[in-house]
Amino acid sequence: MDFDTLNTIFLVISFVLGTLIGSFLNVCICRMPHGQSVIKPRSRCPKCGNGIAWFDNIPILSWLILGARCRYCKEIISWQYPVVEAITGVLFAGVYWKFGLTLATPVYMLFMASMVLVTFIDLTDWTIPNEITFPGIPLGVGLAVVGMVYPDSGLLLRDVFDSILGAVIGGGFLYLIDKVALLVLKKRGMGFGDVKLIALLGAFFGLKAVLFIIFVSCLIGSVVGVIFIMASKRKQQDSPDGEENMTGHYLPFGPYLAGAGVLFVFFGLEAINLYMNYLQPAPISAGM
Repeated sequence: MDFDTLNTIFLVISFVLGTLIGSFLNVCICRMPHGQSVIKPRSRCPKCGNGIAWFDNIPILSWLILGARCRYCKEIISWQYPVVEAITGVLFAGVYWKFGLTLATPVYMLFMASMVLVTFIDLTDWTIPNEITFPGIPLGVGLAVVGMVYPDSGLLLRDVFDSILGAVIGGGFLYLIDKVALLVLKKRGMGFGDVKLIALLGAFFGLKAVLFIIFVSCLIGSVVGVIFIMASKRKQQDSPDGEENMTGHYLPFGPYLAGAGVLFVFFGLEAINLYMNYLQPAPISAGM
């Protein structure tokens, strides 16, 4: 078996593994905000309570085969389930594609799963689970040590001091924004979950990554915010009475941070190097 064939097999395995992990993430997304166990009881329909058999729990395929409906009560099964599974599968395959058979691959697969979990819990419950951020910060620092000791690990960060700086300055920056917003605008600028999340990302990837992640997340958030406002105004104009209360429309920031963190894994170092090269002055010609 040649290398290309073996590589393709591992790529497919990575995708399948990602969909299986995504199926478990769906359980976590539904149960963790309510303090429920993610292990017991086994998966069941949230509408009728019937247990889901293994053949109805195959990632993506079961949802399609069942026509997005429960086998028993025929109620609609949310699109969230196959979307989470597909996204996680694609991200796992992308991690293998970029890092290959290195220590970095399982590390960043775990990171991707965590970011998917953070994103969907924040979107549905407006919280970022401490079960991810609290152990994630020291784990990021520890991985920086591993990167220093084993340069061939494929890990993106190999400087423990940079990891600590990223966590402290990243978390401190968003914490400061929150306090300023509370003082000036009399409302929270950032949730403390966002502070802990950027500290985790800083611990994993360092200070330069924090700057990249904050910039990209703000950019994405601005674009989505503008689209959201335009859609709300359009809905207001189309409503029969011409009125739509637009106060209180807020969007969680955690998904933008998580998305920017994912982008950094795949493109961050290249983007930073490209930007740094752009800033370097052009060499002066000898004839001038």
